[in-house]
Amino acid sequence: MRKFRVIFPAAALLAACNPQSGAVAQDNGSTPAAAGLPFRVTPVADFDAPWAMTFLPDGSMLVTEKAGTLLHVSADGKTRTPVSGTLPVSSAGQGGLMDVVLHPKFAQNRLVYFSFSEANAAGLKGVALARGKLAADASALQNVEVIFRASPYVEGNGHFSGRIAFAADGKLFFTNGERQKFDPAQDPKATLGKVLRLNDDGTPAAGNPLAAKGFHPAVWSYGHRNLLGIAFDAKGNLWEQEMGPKGGDEVNLVLPGKNYGYPKVSNGSHYDGRDIPDHAPGDGFEAPKVWWNPVISPGGLIVYSGKLFPQWTGDLFIGGLSSQALVRVDVNGTDAKKGDQWPMGARIRDVEQGPDGAIWLLEDGDDGSQGRLLRLTPAG
Repeated sequence: MRKFRVIFPAAALLAACNPQSGAVAQDNGSTPAAAGLPFRVTPVADFDAPWAMTFLPDGSMLVTEKAGTLLHVSADGKTRTPVSGTLPVSSAGQGGLMDVVLHPKFAQNRLVYFSFSEANAAGLKGVALARGKLAADASALQNVEVIFRASPYVEGNGHFSGRIAFAADGKLFFTNGERQKFDPAQDPKATLGKVLRLNDDGTPAAGNPLAAKGFHPAVWSYGHRNLLGIAFDAKGNLWEQEMGPKGGDEVNLVLPGKNYGYPKVSNGSHYDGRDIPDHAPGDGFEAPKVWWNPVISPGGLIVYSGKLFPQWTGDLFIGGLSSQALVRVDVNGTDAKKGDQWPMGARIRDVEQGPDGAIWLLEDGDDGSQGRLLRLTPAG
């Protein structure tokens, strides 16, 4: 039987990071957790290597765990129930049960979309997109079907990506990493290293900008590496973050038909020391809006639209894995610049906005430790 350590908010110590030392500071829950941080950090529950989360209309959550478990979690974190119906995953390396997102008309159709890595009969691996109908008691996904698979499946356990976002018109955007194979990101026939635009049934959407040029009909943009966050802002702009190679983590404004350059250009270098030309004006590639070197190792992305932190409306929030940070990117229309980087004392895998505007984080917990679910609220 799986064991969980639930941290009850009423009795929990609030935790946050000391900006000077990076150590975790605690208080009694009645005052801001650490000087200099603009939020309180309330631990809510623990999970085994969680990957993503989404809120249901009643304020409860669906949380994915890397090994393949989908959990229905109460809003206070005190109860969680495994949701049956997910499909077998290949969880080696960077693989596992990944993103989980509700259909825009979930209240009517109760459709839940999730991504996962799998192996085919030949042992080759790739990322798949599936959907199912959530039972009324949230105990099961029913009529689960795979509606899209990356192409091609290849050897290895890295860079699956698998992030999901719905546009205002109901079209589904899905990220496929280049699987640490470099060249597929520029291959027009492959979906690897691409942002894809699909109908909600997984078929390629009409009007994709590169279909008439010989690309896979689902491709919206290309030349990406490992795309681990994707989100729309209030004006319909699509923002994406991805891990660069050795250096060069990026935030991109994703535009239809554009080539973002990898592996031909990057503001980082190959891990074996080989140089990659930097982005440069006039090189024919779309440059990132923001990039980092040293890297932050981004995981998860939201565009903030809540009421609790009005000073950050429209800004991006990114989880930092190797940087063990919460990162804010200051957005002004289609321009962006670096904002804050707050040390959190643990690898942050995912960021989500709660119904009341609180910011929720999932710690990675992929080193054998438990990954906590954290709720951030204003310090004042």
